[in-house]
Amino acid sequence: MTAHPHPSRRVTPASGPRASQGFTLIANPRGPRGFTLVEILVVVVIVGVLALALTIAVGGSAERKLANEAERFQALLAHACGEAELGGREIGIVLAADGYAFRRLDGADWHAPGGDELRERSWPGGLRFELRRDGHVLEPASPKHPTPQLVCFSSGEMTPFVLTLALGDVPSSWRISGNDDGVLASERIEATR
Repeated sequence: MTAHPHPSRRVTPASGPRASQGFTLIANPRGPRGFTLVEILVVVVIVGVLALALTIAVGGSAERKLANEAERFQALLAHACGEAELGGREIGIVLAADGYAFRRLDGADWHAPGGDELRERSWPGGLRFELRRDGHVLEPASPKHPTPQLVCFSSGEMTPFVLTLALGDVPSSWRISGNDDGVLASERIEATR
């Protein structure tokens, strides 16, 4: 009597060149058996994890870009204020629709300070900002009249402000604020639904 190891397969004595190895398996004569429920669930879970990872990577990159821009602006503004205090001359910040620039007060005129750290910067594509001083929204600077909207004074003080940055359809925004003592702060603001 021959024992069958699995109901869908039968074992027969081997013949031919492999006869010395014992028995061979013959495929199920009823045809292919398909996938089990466990195999289908494993595939669904893998596809779901990959879709989630892709969503996080794509959405997270815009979120990260916005956070990086907020951190960069705050760090550069802190550096500019430190330079103003050490150099004994005011440094202004011009915020335009396409980017921002630093200007040093020389006599009665504002000039580019030179150097790599305080060079002109461009906003990432799709970035929107709102600048408030004393509760009033300021318009972006005009390219024809780039007067600084914010000033770091040589005394260590600065123009108090609140700057809100938003990017594309990222649901959150970043708020950077400065008080008259020159203290800067930033926070992530979640969108209200």
